[in-house]
Amino acid sequence: MRTIVELPDEQLEALGKICSQEKASRAEIIRRAVGSYLLGKQAGRGRSAFGLWKKKKVSALRYESRLRAEWTRP
Repeated sequence: MRTIVELPDEQLEALGKICSQEKASRAEIIRRAVGSYLLGKQAGRGRSAFGLWKKKKVSALRYESRLRAEWTRP
């Protein structure tokens, strides 16, 4: 899909240098940048899981040990 994006001159200059260094097209470098940005956003989703175990009655370590014990039972 094609899109039009306006970038400030400073960003275009920096982008041009990166393209030269990596011997890649502007489009390829922008695709990589967008991909990296999206990965970073997806990685941040896991942060909302912190503290979920806080209100549980059993400790997380005890719960994990119980689950792992199931693996060794005949």
